[in-house]
Amino acid sequence: MSAQTELPQAASETTGSCCSPSGSCHGDGAAETPQGAVTTVYEVTGMTCGHCEGAVRSELSELAGVGSVEAVAATGLVTVVSAAPLDEEAVRAAVDEAGYELVGVKA
Repeated sequence: MSAQTELPQAASETTGSCCSPSGSCHGDGAAETPQGAVTTVYEVTGMTCGHCEGAVRSELSELAGVGSVEAVAATGLVTVVSAAPLDEEAVRAAVDEAGYELVGVKA
């Protein structure tokens, strides 16, 4: 009886899931980052909620060469993946436009 219980699980593992071909609901971060991309972590003050994160993410996503942005209000950290290093003043202006303050690059 236990073989019948395990068979459907084994079948779903080999066929993957609706989330990804590997059967994982989480993508492999390395596979999603383009080769040669630059990842920079910035410190931003003033974010307190998901709306804040979205505002920062939206403004930074408009910068040329930006592939992805992850903002975390709880830590004040914003991770930007871009095709090339970004001009810090352009990042500062985008964060300012969103209504927050760029402290600088996280060392």
